[in-house]
Amino acid sequence: MPKDLSNLKPAKGSVRKNRRRGRGPGSGLGGTSGKGHKGQQSRSGYKRRRWFEGGQMPIQRRLPKRGFKNIWREEVQIINIRDLARIGDDVKIVNSEVLEKNGLIANAARPVKLLGEGDVSRAIEIDISAVSSGAKEKIEAAGGKVTVPGPTPKRRKYIKKSLRQN
Repeated sequence: MPKDLSNLKPAKGSVRKNRRRGRGPGSGLGGTSGKGHKGQQSRSGYKRRRWFEGGQMPIQRRLPKRGFKNIWREEVQIINIRDLARIGDDVKIVNSEVLEKNGLIANAARPVKLLGEGDVSRAIEIDISAVSSGAKEKIEAAGGKVTVPGPTPKRRKYIKKSLRQN
């Protein structure tokens, strides 16, 4: 018989008959239908909450509270001077787009800080969010230049109303 969508059936042996509860002693689940005698769990409409532990102290109350998540924290991506050697020699200006393209950072939109571990072999111009003082000295000693943008202004929403200039 050709198979098509009009006569589909489950594979043989994959579907069992449902157990018929409360249908006499011959079924093995007559009388109380496998729910035991009395109590909340034997009544209709009973639902046990997924996290309910039978009345014992629940896990979320037994475990101690720990830690703190600062929602205003600004994630800074860190690179070292030694990592700049992985960028080609033809690149003169290093910014976050160049670092992302060369796989040194994950996201060009997030701030980047350059630290001073390693040595500089050539003069390069650095244009990223932040640079440590040791890294800046090493780059300038090699004949390079470091430009860092000034601090970003606070968002207007969070400035006290008395200090706002309207």
